[in-house]
Amino acid sequence: MISVNKRIKAGSVLAAVALVFTACSSSSKSAPTTAASTTTAASTTTGAASTASSTATTGSTATTGSTATTGSTATTGSTATSDGSTTTSGSTVSTGSSTSSTGSTGADTGVTSAGISPARCAANKAAGQITYISSFDFSASASIVDVSVAKKLGYFDKMCLNVILKPGFSTTNYPLIAAGTAQFSSAGNYTEILNNSGDGAEFEAVVDYGKTPIEALLTPAGGATTLAALKGKTIGVKGDLPPSIVAMLAKAGLKRGTDYKEIQLKGFDPVAQLSSGIDALPVYKSNEPGQLDTAGIKYQLFDPTTDKIPGSFGLIYTSKQYAKDHPTVVADFARAALRGMHDAISDIPGAVAISVDLINGNGNANFLTSEGETYRWTQESKTVTAGTPAGEPIGLIDPALLSAEYSAYVDAGVWPKGAPVDGKDYDASIAKALYGPDGKVIWPTS
Repeated sequence: MISVNKRIKAGSVLAAVALVFTACSSSSKSAPTTAASTTTAASTTTGAASTASSTATTGSTATTGSTATTGSTATTGSTATSDGSTTTSGSTVSTGSSTSSTGSTGADTGVTSAGISPARCAANKAAGQITYISSFDFSASASIVDVSVAKKLGYFDKMCLNVILKPGFSTTNYPLIAAGTAQFSSAGNYTEILNNSGDGAEFEAVVDYGKTPIEALLTPAGGATTLAALKGKTIGVKGDLPPSIVAMLAKAGLKRGTDYKEIQLKGFDPVAQLSSGIDALPVYKSNEPGQLDTAGIKYQLFDPTTDKIPGSFGLIYTSKQYAKDHPTVVADFARAALRGMHDAISDIPGAVAISVDLINGNGNANFLTSEGETYRWTQESKTVTAGTPAGEPIGLIDPALLSAEYSAYVDAGVWPKGAPVDGKDYDASIAKALYGPDGKVIWPTS
């Protein structure tokens, strides 16, 4: 593994089956707040996979310099990126406002409502086989389900990309991406990317679906009703305590390593874990609460989002070297995934059916169910939609938000032995350039 953060990597295998509990989210200091418990019944769905296609736009977005431009632009031939690499594309005319990009991504002028240019298609095909490795089987999660839908519906094929999907686990994927064994993967959050960077491993996030933490902290019925009441208590963890939870507890005045104890849990059943004698259990809001609701188990839920803890989840990333070497591939992989996300949100049963087919085809080692994945994607799709700023398309990277996540976690003491360097491991221009003036992914109409 990459050695920048050996203590997190040492827990990677433990965390693997632990429902993707990897590095998470964030915050500050002040009085504790309490989020009321919520119970949501999991819905059951099967049904054939069907997705609603988004309407293709007629605008094409040019991305060449490092400054944003407005007004219509015409672009012909190859376009140079700011670091000197070039992207070839057919001649196109952009009729909407254009947004320039920084970083190594090539111009977006090779894909319009009319289709993908022969030159861009050839450049994408020349990259050869492209491997995407998921962060938790083929669960119906942001940055996984969108890719699964895009693959099933032929969106990668439309972009002349030869993409294969493989199941994996988030923190064990970073060495594979760094080595070029796989080209794209799904990150639990931005902090996770930072934790796994270093020693020559450089990553670049290109899409960020979740603008808030996806984790929460549960206490059993009759237990603590405020975070402050957890002082001196025991928190059960699977792998590591998510940073967003560390930050939330810090905001309530509880310092990690001093004011509460952490014990490693065995198994993955939240019903058994919550009744094992622990005082609190970190969970994913899109997973364990649904299992507890189905079992009729009462609990108190503390949500970092309620406490305004910054965070992220569901990022698609690649290596910086691959982004430099194959800018059109990176842009068009993201384009297909964003279109897949639109369809996955529009048709939850269809998206879940695609996920479950892939899960079962892979042996379903984690015993995932259609009911569970329906609950997962219903919750995550709502969280993705609710967290997207008004008037902004889904999936854009917000540098200020990622900076706030990092700063809040440093302040909260998430890294008592020293925080990783925030290398700004993202390119915010890529996803932005893939949307037309109408806010829809630029996509061929035929």
